[in-house]
Amino acid sequence: MEYRQLGRSGFKVPVLSLGTGTFGGGNEFFKAWGDTDAKGASHLIDVCLDAGLTMFDSADIYSNGLAEEVLGAAIKGRRDKVLISTKATFRFGDGPNNVGSSRFHLIRSCEAQLKRLGTDYIDLYQMHGFDATTPVEETLSALDDLVRAGKIRYIGCSNFSGWHLMKSLATSDCYGWSRYVAHQAYYSLVGRDYEWELMPLGIDQGVGAVVWSPLGWGRLTGKMRRGQALPKTSRLNSQISNEKGPPVDDEYVYKVVDALDVVAKETGKTVPQVALNWLLQRPTVASVIIGARDEQQLRDNLGAVGWNLTPAQVAKLDAASAVTLAYPYWHQRGFVERNPSPVG
Repeated sequence: MEYRQLGRSGFKVPVLSLGTGTFGGGNEFFKAWGDTDAKGASHLIDVCLDAGLTMFDSADIYSNGLAEEVLGAAIKGRRDKVLISTKATFRFGDGPNNVGSSRFHLIRSCEAQLKRLGTDYIDLYQMHGFDATTPVEETLSALDDLVRAGKIRYIGCSNFSGWHLMKSLATSDCYGWSRYVAHQAYYSLVGRDYEWELMPLGIDQGVGAVVWSPLGWGRLTGKMRRGQALPKTSRLNSQISNEKGPPVDDEYVYKVVDALDVVAKETGKTVPQVALNWLLQRPTVASVIIGARDEQQLRDNLGAVGWNLTPAQVAKLDAASAVTLAYPYWHQRGFVERNPSPVG
């Protein structure tokens, strides 16, 4: 398993991480992802560690804390062999202060997460979303205190806009506080918006991407094809709108999958393996979060590493997934002499 520097830090992470959204199944939304218990999670972690995958990503809201509890039980006795990343910010409880990135909520959330995980420190602690009602100074000061107390090692964010992230980085620099070294962001062959502003920002400011939903909500598993019904277990068949992700035109997906099919045949790999390997060759990408309901899915995803697509194969996938950029990005791409694109 390859390890990469996480942003402009000295911390190295595996290029694949295991997401724990399938652990617990504590409510209807997360049951659609999976309901792996501690025994099942322990087995999946055994497989991961054997392959060199050592980072496991969670969040307080995954099954209302149950995913963190299952992860904590599964790593008991081997905390020194794993890296834990988790997240807070979204609502966790009914009270007026049980949501957001305030000092009150973050410190209380972190303390509760440490207990659920059965550990005294978290390797990467991320803001799950931007809280526009809390001053960034308050958020970053609280996170810096947690770092200095030894309760978290590194900080990151997730789902931030470019200006959210840049304002936060400038604030940290101004006060000498801990800096976001990771941005957990959605990025896939059918969702390349990350490249427009967040990728150039990550290159310039030294923020590594930790990619979530790299298969585009199941669109790139190879199961979505012209003239075929979706499998009953597909997330795209879910009655929960959030489970389907952002709308994507079917014909666009078919065009990308057609290109993936060609490359898969050339490489002898599966469609998901090719889609994941493409991501691992993009600028700023430090780690890609894979999910797995069972060992078979996990082993298939692990097959995305240990080899690389050729430049011609990358170009083929780039062309198939290209879209018209939003303004001002299309205008900036017309001024490549002084404003080059990070992805060509």
